Amino acid sequence: MRKEREQIAAMPLRWNDDRVEVLMITSRDTGRWIVPKGWTMKGIKPWAAAGIEALEEAGAKGHIGREIFGTYHYRKRFDDGSSQRCRVRVYPMIVDDLKKSWKEEDERTRKWFGLEAAADLVDEPELADMLRQLHVKPKKHPVAGPLLKRAAS
Repeated sequence: MRKEREQIAAMPLRWNDDRVEVLMITSRDTGRWIVPKGWTMKGIKPWAAAGIEALEEAGAKGHIGREIFGTYHYRKRFDDGSSQRCRVRVYPMIVDDLKKSWKEEDERTRKWFGLEAAADLVDEPELADMLRQLHVKPKKHPVAGPLLKRAAS
């Protein structure tokens, strides 16, 4: 069995009227709803790597926080049928721009969801908990709150 591996993810957020929404994408293999994520990148800060993943996988550009929003775990399945437990560090991101065309647009679907709806869609309970915590009082969240306050003004 392989040991736990580290991944990074962006949680792309925006204000839509008076509620926060999250940009979700489908995974390439199963089509389940996820946030943009990937492996850490040598020589690149983890939050910057999360921003790169958001651009490549969802076409999202914006301001990404340097502090971890939270972590979740899942089992990554490989083409050979094996799997490995991964710990994903999630960084909040305020989306300023969505590209009309992006690297993985032919491999994924992207869609904005309210936080509660997104929490109901994801398979990872820890990720669902993060989305629900943010839904309660988004501007008061210790990590995402400062980014959301700036984006709302």
